[in-house]
Amino acid sequence: MFRHIENYFSKHKIQFFIFNTILIVSILKTIQVFIYPETHFSEIFTKDNMRFLFFGRPGEIGGLALTFVLAIVSIFLSFFIGSLLGIMRWSSVKIIKIPAVLYIEIIRSIPLLMVIFWVFFAIPVFSMMFFHTQAHVSPTVAAIIAFTIFTSAYVAEIIRSGINSIPKGQFEAAKSLGMNSRQIFTLIILPQAYRKMIPALISQFISLFKDTSLAYTIGVIEFFRAATIINNRLYLSFEIFSFVALVYFSIAFSMSKFSEHLERKVEKQLNT
Repeated sequence: MFRHIENYFSKHKIQFFIFNTILIVSILKTIQVFIYPETHFSEIFTKDNMRFLFFGRPGEIGGLALTFVLAIVSIFLSFFIGSLLGIMRWSSVKIIKIPAVLYIEIIRSIPLLMVIFWVFFAIPVFSMMFFHTQAHVSPTVAAIIAFTIFTSAYVAEIIRSGINSIPKGQFEAAKSLGMNSRQIFTLIILPQAYRKMIPALISQFISLFKDTSLAYTIGVIEFFRAATIINNRLYLSFEIFSFVALVYFSIAFSMSKFSEHLERKVEKQLNT
């Protein structure tokens, strides 16, 4: 039965998101009726509050929409930078391998919150030090830079592991056909490696989506920060953050199911 349900939702993505929405509302209503009757969800689910939570203030992007912007832009940037770093670390040429190793090991040893603070507060300091001008970076841009720097290090390790999983005979066969290093990587190695890395990459990107909530520490009004602002006005912490948690769960769970569906599809293509 569960397999039939899973197959149905894997083919009908819109119904899957509708189901998640209904599930969130049902859980909140169950909490209100049976567990905590003193809840006041109706005070949260007003038109203005919902607009602020999902889209931010009028005339500017914020809330959940800004969370998606932070996640999507950071995912694309970290994927490309991480791929480059992963290839550099895999390389046997020390002049490009050593900087990649230092970058990856240092960043992976630092908490993400520290990277966010460092980017936001260090850019004005370095601009004054090297260019003798006070450069200010917006909190949103600083958050994207920090997420990209942090996630790229982890993506690089995933890329390196994926390349190492390819049999060395394929490198030798490609060389025997007269291919240069660029052609070997772009046409032979990376397409196979990326297929094997799909679960690990999407898992890392799901973590990045959840980690965007840390941007609130430097004043970015993303989804979590918007919820905090509403809570400071209404003092309904349980209701607000229960709703926020369920929204995060719904999106992350949807991404994980998409990952499983994509993995099965790629596997099927490889087998055929």
